[in-house]
Amino acid sequence: MFKQILEITWLNLRNVPSRLGSSSVIVVGIAGVVAVLVGLLAMAAGFAAALQNTSIPERAIVLRDGSRNELSSSISIEEFNIVSQLEGVVAASAELYVIADVPKIDTGTPANLVVRGVPQTAFQVRPEVHIVAGRAFEPGRTELIAGVKAQAEFEGLEIGNNMEFRGSEWTVVGIFEAGDGAHESEVWADFAIVQAAFRRGGQISSVRVILEDADLAQTLHQRIQDDPRLDLGLRTEEEFYAAQSAARKDLIEGFGFSVAVIMAVGAVFAALNTMYSAVSARTVEIAILRALGFSGLSVVVSVMIEALVLAVLGGVGGGLLVYLLLDGYTSSTLNSASFSQVAYDFAVTPELLQLGIAWALLLGLVGGLFPAVRAARLPITTALRGE
Repeated sequence: MFKQILEITWLNLRNVPSRLGSSSVIVVGIAGVVAVLVGLLAMAAGFAAALQNTSIPERAIVLRDGSRNELSSSISIEEFNIVSQLEGVVAASAELYVIADVPKIDTGTPANLVVRGVPQTAFQVRPEVHIVAGRAFEPGRTELIAGVKAQAEFEGLEIGNNMEFRGSEWTVVGIFEAGDGAHESEVWADFAIVQAAFRRGGQISSVRVILEDADLAQTLHQRIQDDPRLDLGLRTEEEFYAAQSAARKDLIEGFGFSVAVIMAVGAVFAALNTMYSAVSARTVEIAILRALGFSGLSVVVSVMIEALVLAVLGGVGGGLLVYLLLDGYTSSTLNSASFSQVAYDFAVTPELLQLGIAWALLLGLVGGLFPAVRAARLPITTALRGE
């Protein structure tokens, strides 16, 4: 049986070049499905990774209790002083999160750019942030530093340029990286100056803290909740950014699978049509093989293998195309949880490529099954007459 399958399969595959036009329909159709699916999922993976890369296990964020983002949170100086002195807190950074309208480079239309007011301790709390060009801003001056992705997405963020926010003129003095995290889509400036310029005197949006141990997060949260002076909540950055990315990631993935399913239906019909045509063209050949003693199962398996080989070629081609064109490509989208633009790199991961190949195999399986069964069940005498 195994020998029969190999012989018929080899015969089928050798004849593929003679059916190059019809066979390419399967390959191209499935490649298109895989490319769209993997491309959209790479977008979702890149967006989620940009937020997840912003967190480290020992770092937590404190917000007004019930707030889901920094924009809607408000913390007093007194509350910050209490939190920063809690046992288990190594360092704390009081930060102000505001939005400015700045034109994007690719469209020229204004978009939400995060302006984060930070104290000098922010660099201690975020060791992954480092200046890659220029210098850090000086406290007390209207200077700002821009994340590398913010500089690539928004106009006017080159070193030495002046920006105007809320009637104040700011000078770009440096560019920073932040481990491919979401902070690279922001601009940072001195906390007190941002408070004054945006008329947020005495207001703090969030507090970033470094903990002695990552396992202390739940204990400190409960301690904050039990303190009658505080109306705050603490959670790890990993939890915070996972919640921030969930809605957008689910939306992109849902859209990606929906489009892929629609395209997959078309690809399956193309595969069915191609394989039925291939079987029909070899009706007499298959009947002769059956008359010589080759089993119907051998015919079924050989036709299925041919369909799967073509499907794998399409899957590999589609995955390779997306990897070459999109992996590492920088784009941006609105993070609805924070009302700001987040730049991210498409991430074509091995897991996504494996998923693409799995979809290709499934399409090849469905597209080849019915023609294969028809070929095996066709009566020998009928087939030999060419009917």
